[in-house]
Amino acid sequence: MTDSNDFLDTVFNHARTANAFTDTLVAPELLRQAYDIAKMGPTSMNTQPARYVFLTTKDARARLIPALSPGNVDKAMQAPVIAIVATDTRFYEFMPLVFPHNANATALFEGNAALASGTAARNGTLGSAYFIVAARALGLDCGPMSGFDMAKVNAEFFPDGRWQANYLINLGYADKSKLFGRSPRLTFEQAAVVL
Repeated sequence: MTDSNDFLDTVFNHARTANAFTDTLVAPELLRQAYDIAKMGPTSMNTQPARYVFLTTKDARARLIPALSPGNVDKAMQAPVIAIVATDTRFYEFMPLVFPHNANATALFEGNAALASGTAARNGTLGSAYFIVAARALGLDCGPMSGFDMAKVNAEFFPDGRWQANYLINLGYADKSKLFGRSPRLTFEQAAVVL
């Protein structure tokens, strides 16, 4: 990026949800780079509960078809990569590594299922939003999707139950001719209150 305006345009102002992709492959190293950038974003108590399964082959993506809403099948299968964004329900087992200055951090979550579940859901989504921003900054286009049967995805990809699906992201290089125009956004006054 040559300046901050270019960066903001790339990750926010000119970015669109990709609904169609070119057949250009995504290098696995680019996925690693996006993760390595995204992991640096803040989460409460540095919990980092977001997990990713990158479906990069036709056979891997096909495993997802029975769980997809009909309207999402074509665009998902066209994407070079589908990321299953998941949440680690036992993220707190990593607390000695990621939050070493609090020896009681694991016990705090281990003994409180509601706190652990809420923390995982909020911070897993937050962490994966950083991933989208990082992927866009690295030149990838993203198409987040929630139109799928979560129970089917969990049964197919996470049968032990530790990781739980949150949402999907189609990743690749958008077919610009099929992008929708920018949809309206709420104004500051419609979405915010300053007290």
